[in-house]
Amino acid sequence: MKTLSILIPVFNEEKTIDSVLEHVVNVSIPKWNKEIIVINDGSSDLTKNKLKKWEKKIRIIHCDKNNGKGASLVKGFQFARGDIILIQDADLEYDPADYNTLLTPFDNEQVEIVYGSRFLGPHLSTMYVYAIGNKFVTWVTNVLYNTNITDMETGYKAFRRKILDNITIHAKRFDFEPEFTAKVLRKNHQIYEVPISYFGRTFSQGKKLTWRDGVIALFTLIKYRFIS
Repeated sequence: MKTLSILIPVFNEEKTIDSVLEHVVNVSIPKWNKEIIVINDGSSDLTKNKLKKWEKKIRIIHCDKNNGKGASLVKGFQFARGDIILIQDADLEYDPADYNTLLTPFDNEQVEIVYGSRFLGPHLSTMYVYAIGNKFVTWVTNVLYNTNITDMETGYKAFRRKILDNITIHAKRFDFEPEFTAKVLRKNHQIYEVPISYFGRTFSQGKKLTWRDGVIALFTLIKYRFIS
């Protein structure tokens, strides 16, 4: 059986972390062994305490300070041993029930990277400005890199581990999404999209992405279009 490394960066998600981990641990993925790695990114709430009861079932990496999602994932990549790496956010926006949908395309050896698109599948209505911003940075991605994806900013990205052999990620925060996308496209990797369900949070519910991250995403896309 092949191994799936599920990386879960966590920062101050005391309200959702137990539920997310229960779903990830219990979801059935035929033909795959699960390696679950949580990177606690310097949480200052009760997240660290809640993770203690999971230590026998999953690998937990604690960071002394908050460095950001990108930095957490880079740390997690160092420990991941799976044939496929899948990124799982620690909130309740993305449903682990979609794992089989994300993994099925890898039965074809030509598929190297799979994105779960929120705009192709059923989703809870989210903030209009946020949705427009997502679609705009995706459009910029398609123009700059001559591709045709629908959701560059999706949190559900799965890829063969060997992809990391040829790219170096410098992102610290949410700029991981555009940097990873830009660099794999620059290496002529194609992205396979599948529909996923999505339950977007509002800022009052704990959403951390802001308009500033959208501006940074645009700058990152333009930057890596012309430099390695």
